[in-house]
Amino acid sequence: MGTTSQSADSKKQAGSAKRMPPAAGKGRPKGAVNKHTKELKDMILSALDGAGGVTYLEKCAKDPKTAGAFLTLVGKVLPLQVAGDASNPVAHRIEIVMVDADHTS
Repeated sequence: MGTTSQSADSKKQAGSAKRMPPAAGKGRPKGAVNKHTKELKDMILSALDGAGGVTYLEKCAKDPKTAGAFLTLVGKVLPLQVAGDASNPVAHRIEIVMVDADHTS
């Protein structure tokens, strides 16, 4: 009685008589979005829509005071990793170029 064994009743916690729920320890499936994260994203997109959507983002990109924040946002939405296979390599290049609207050439 002094030892605890992992027998057929493996759903019991060590040192406890309580049974664990059948899905205990499985966690969230890979790629599942936290409920609060999804709600926050929806609120942000709703606010962007109310602020003018694409037109507002274009204005932010052109304003020197907000261009840095805009580029940070661009970096957040770009894919983190682009991969291809050996027979069909990825042949895309993404460049972000700052254009000074006040400077004329």
